[in-house]
Amino acid sequence: MSMILSTRLLSAVSLSAALLVSCISVALVSTSVQAQEVKASDKKTRKVPTLRSKVYEQLARAQAAADEDKIDEAIEILSEVEDKMDSMNSYERAMMYNFYGFIYYNAEQYDKALDSFAQVVEQQPIPEKFEMTTLFSLAQLNLMQGNYDKSIQYLERWEALNPGPVPPKNLILKAQAYYQNKDYAKAEPFIAKAIADHEAEGMIPDENWLILQRAIYYELKQPEKVKNVLIKLVKLFDEPKYWIQLAGMYGELGEERKQLAIMESAYQRGYIESPADIFNLAQLYYYHKVPYKGALLMEQAMEQGTLEKNLRNLRFLGQSWTLAKEQDKAIPAMQSAAEMSEDGELDAQLAQILLNAERWDEAISAADNAVQKGDLRNPGIVHLIKGMALYNKKQYALALNELAEAEKHQKSKAMAQQWKRFVATEKTQKERLQADI
Repeated sequence: MSMILSTRLLSAVSLSAALLVSCISVALVSTSVQAQEVKASDKKTRKVPTLRSKVYEQLARAQAAADEDKIDEAIEILSEVEDKMDSMNSYERAMMYNFYGFIYYNAEQYDKALDSFAQVVEQQPIPEKFEMTTLFSLAQLNLMQGNYDKSIQYLERWEALNPGPVPPKNLILKAQAYYQNKDYAKAEPFIAKAIADHEAEGMIPDENWLILQRAIYYELKQPEKVKNVLIKLVKLFDEPKYWIQLAGMYGELGEERKQLAIMESAYQRGYIESPADIFNLAQLYYYHKVPYKGALLMEQAMEQGTLEKNLRNLRFLGQSWTLAKEQDKAIPAMQSAAEMSEDGELDAQLAQILLNAERWDEAISAADNAVQKGDLRNPGIVHLIKGMALYNKKQYALALNELAEAEKHQKSKAMAQQWKRFVATEKTQKERLQADI
């Protein structure tokens, strides 16, 4: 049984307005008249020019208009600022483009927002923290827009400025970009490190991180690792879908007993509710030689209306009851299935069940239906069944006719010959007795 597993990536990380505001806040940290100095460890001092108050006032006017959803007015104010760009320093130009990006993003004009934010980091020098925040925003926006290579490039520019360890959120974003780019091998170490680092700090990884990791391992065809991630998802989040998927992975790995154990645990928790899951569990019971449980499960689901009384389900229900040696329950299920079937195969199976139940007339009728419908895998077996039923009704001549038909087919030939000899002997004895009388 294959795991029903969606390998779709979780939706790309959204760039929130709050994050964009943080870009602005970072940029406005200092408005002193003196030149700023921003120093990162082991890096050269970065001298940053001042954001002058007259420029800041114009930008603040644009932001106020944008906050009131006056987008056209905000753009007009920024255009006035842009007309004086030749007299602006790198920090002021970066701030202007940052405001453009903020306004375009809120107006859902994402391509223009991307272009504007890209211009921010090209204005140098600017405060390092401002540049890093903008680079991260650019990585997110490009991921949202499907520009996966660019997203990775901006993340790597961010890493070049970062003096310490790369935080999990950056690793996750890079893993997503590589995954969306179908470069699963490159995505794997980033998602693995993000989760490992997070857990090393005593924290539970985000559910979506584990979903992404599972999807990456699935694409890399590493089912053992997919299983391990699913075990973690089951333990941490206890969602029905993870139980079902974990059972499916055990099935793919050939660990059928564990597959059944997980599905049975899920059933006890009330997680087996869909028709597909009910049928899958019934199949597991059947193949692990506990057909009674499977048949009971299916019968209850049919009574409740969860499982449809269609050909497939009724046939399997009949087969499960048969294997469980519950002939009285198997017969009505198989009769219903046979009535729906266009070929005679199920009628043949029904005839066998009825023969075993010593319901001779019904067995003969089912055998006749099977022959009439045709398309039988072993037509000789049907004649053999009918012959045996006729023998038990002491209709020896008719029985011998059916056994002769069964003898014509290779798969039933040997048994038909044995029965022919036996029935012929019985017929002769009966005729002698009648003659003596």
